[in-house]
Amino acid sequence: MAMNVEAEIRDLKRRVSELEGSFGFLTDQVKGVHRDLLAFQEKTEQRFDRIDGRFGQVDGRLDKVEGRLDHIEKSVKDLRHDMPGIVGETMREVLRERDGASRK
Repeated sequence: MAMNVEAEIRDLKRRVSELEGSFGFLTDQVKGVHRDLLAFQEKTEQRFDRIDGRFGQVDGRLDKVEGRLDHIEKSVKDLRHDMPGIVGETMREVLRERDGASRK
């Protein structure tokens, strides 16, 4: 019976050694994946920062365009308000010139 115990102990030591080796291998793999993920995260953050900067520039340009469109809209509204007076004054002037020319 003593020999069976010694054989069992050797078998258990071998199995534990195999598990320790596998665990060491997996630990190294996890460490490598963790380093890769950290590097990927850093690159991704840098890319997002660049994209965010570009969107900021585009947003600034859109704000300028919006301001210009607001200015144009106000000018068109002002022109719409002033147009009847401009046309009326022009027509009165034309009619005065025509009446003055027809009297001569």
